[in-house]
Amino acid sequence: MLNRLIILIAVACSAAAIPVFAQQQFKWSIDAGSVFENREGDGYYSADQTIAFTRLSPEVGISFLDGRHSLMGGVSWYQPIGNGWDDYKLSPTVYYRYSSPSWRLSLGMLPRTQLIEQLPTVLMSDSIRYTEPNIRGALVQYVHRRGFFELVLDWRSFQTETQREAFSVYFNGRWNAAWALFVGGRLQVNHLANTKHPTPDQNVNDDLSVNPYVGFDFTRLTPRIDSLAVRAGLMLQLERDRSTGIWQKPCGFMLDAIAEWRFLGIEEHLYVGKNLFPLYPKYGTLLNLGDPNYQAKVYSRTNVRAYIFRNQFMNLYASLDFHYTPEAFTFWQKIAVRVYIDDRLWSDRRNKVSHSEYLSRYY
Repeated sequence: MLNRLIILIAVACSAAAIPVFAQQQFKWSIDAGSVFENREGDGYYSADQTIAFTRLSPEVGISFLDGRHSLMGGVSWYQPIGNGWDDYKLSPTVYYRYSSPSWRLSLGMLPRTQLIEQLPTVLMSDSIRYTEPNIRGALVQYVHRRGFFELVLDWRSFQTETQREAFSVYFNGRWNAAWALFVGGRLQVNHLANTKHPTPDQNVNDDLSVNPYVGFDFTRLTPRIDSLAVRAGLMLQLERDRSTGIWQKPCGFMLDAIAEWRFLGIEEHLYVGKNLFPLYPKYGTLLNLGDPNYQAKVYSRTNVRAYIFRNQFMNLYASLDFHYTPEAFTFWQKIAVRVYIDDRLWSDRRNKVSHSEYLSRYY
């Protein structure tokens, strides 16, 4: 009797699933890229080094129910150049995604490129972004013609006998108020816990970043210029080492500006204030994911970029990045390429429509 009941339930579930998967569509994507970056300078906050790697991130899956629901799986293969097969890193990619005109939801291990805006380097350095291509948790996004918000839970490290538990929660929102004016803010919480059986020198630590800002986007008002925007705001950091119980509260002013014209682009990122990462000398990137230059009271990063080749599938560019602090000057030279293609872009390839939103999240 029990066996018949199980068979009946299985048949009923299969019948119910037929209308859903009858509408399924095969989906695929290939995201590939390579970076060569030479970092030279005084090595005060970050060591001089040369970074060269390639990445290949294929995905396959299905979409169903009018394409709003998707199940995707793949891998992201990070391979340093010049060391054979050694030091490679494979990051699994498996996630469910829901997408409607207003709401988007992803659960699992998903590409970081699904973010509407890339995290600024005060929250995630270039080096970490290179080696950690995936979010491990959840992503919720709301998109409106006047703005957006997105919420991320990234479980960075699972607790084991030798590995400390660590996770991040990130919120980003922006609202286009009127004319060229927009307002918004970012909030990030980093939590660093202990191993399963911690040694006496281990402590639970907290890191909270708050960045409200106001800005102006003049792009629509300057048709001869491809992009022109500026934003300014406060950067407040709250850090606590629970061994002392003392909250440290550094704060400062941040300014970001970008201008692009044809194949040329320039960005300026300026911070003035107190040392944002007072616990960095003790915990490093276990707690603080941002660029270590934000330990300086004044930090200016100027990126001068030239696009060598761009179309709907490829973005190849070279950049000169100038990093200034009162203690040190660092000069980075970089050339990077990103190629992205999926089933949707491939079916639309003959129209040669610009799909810059796919390639704007370059390395």
